[in-house]
Amino acid sequence: MRVDLFDYELPAHLIAQEPHARGTSRLLLFDRGTGSVAHRAFAELPDLLAPGDLLVRNDVRVRNARLYGRDVEGRLVEILLLHPIGGDRRRWTALARPGRRAKKGRRVRFAEGLEATVEDVDEGGKRTVRFERELDDALLERVGNIPLPPYIRREPGAPDRPQDREAYQTVFAREPLAVAAPTAGLHFTPAILERVRRRGCGIADMTLAVGAGTFKPVTAEDTSGHVLDSEEVVLPGRTREQIARAKSACGRVVAVGTTVTRALEAAARMADVPSAGELRFSTDLFITPGFEFRAVDVLLTNFHLPRSTLLMLVCAFGGRERILAAYAEAIRNGYAFYSYGDAMLLI
Repeated sequence: MRVDLFDYELPAHLIAQEPHARGTSRLLLFDRGTGSVAHRAFAELPDLLAPGDLLVRNDVRVRNARLYGRDVEGRLVEILLLHPIGGDRRRWTALARPGRRAKKGRRVRFAEGLEATVEDVDEGGKRTVRFERELDDALLERVGNIPLPPYIRREPGAPDRPQDREAYQTVFAREPLAVAAPTAGLHFTPAILERVRRRGCGIADMTLAVGAGTFKPVTAEDTSGHVLDSEEVVLPGRTREQIARAKSACGRVVAVGTTVTRALEAAARMADVPSAGELRFSTDLFITPGFEFRAVDVLLTNFHLPRSTLLMLVCAFGGRERILAAYAEAIRNGYAFYSYGDAMLLI
């Protein structure tokens, strides 16, 4: 499909720059059958679920993957760590900004005397960066910054704000593997999750290590010309069992976000895998209109950027014209957009 079919105009003031108090955002309720919308509060979510539904969430934690350093001339360099290479936490695949200050062979100095050398730069701009010592989670917690998306404006090189470090993690986050938050999960509080349980709904976890590709712009004119970066998924055996039980009892699988949707739909298409037990796999599944959903029945998500792969997934689930009409309604009613914005429930 043409990428410009997923465009829309968003007033800049609706791009949320500050987090809501958790659990207090607005919720646009979208009926896939009719395209109708209703304006609710996120705190009402448990009441919109049915006993027997299964809420599936991504429990990944965001790594403090943004490092601010200085080149040999003292100029600011931003390094975004993507993943360690071959399990060696001294060598990382990374992005750099500005790229001209992180060319092959350049050295960068960070806090606590940490130094790194840019070993290589590939055609896509990704760097291989070697640090002089291992970047374990404790060191990253001290010298790294939370990798907020570029549309949330913060001063480059400034220390993290405590409220960002708290708000850009879900309350159920566990292992730090991601460079972006599964933002649909940011709205939940322990109290709302407890109300989901009391409603008679199950809650299940899986892990998708969200990569920088979630922000990768679609530069092709047609969706067929775009390729998603592969991301690692862990689907526990218990979660697979919970999904199977919910489906057999005619319960709905409620995906908390696009990452869960991609993971579950990719798993549903895997051949020659055991029917039980943990699944570990990589996926670059790109969901666009015309896609046949096999696993997910209800989608909870935030509002996404124009022309983005995330918006394309939502349009595949709810219908392109109806979703864009719902977005227009949200804009007219002043909903907050993107990572720190309001939520949408597609039933």
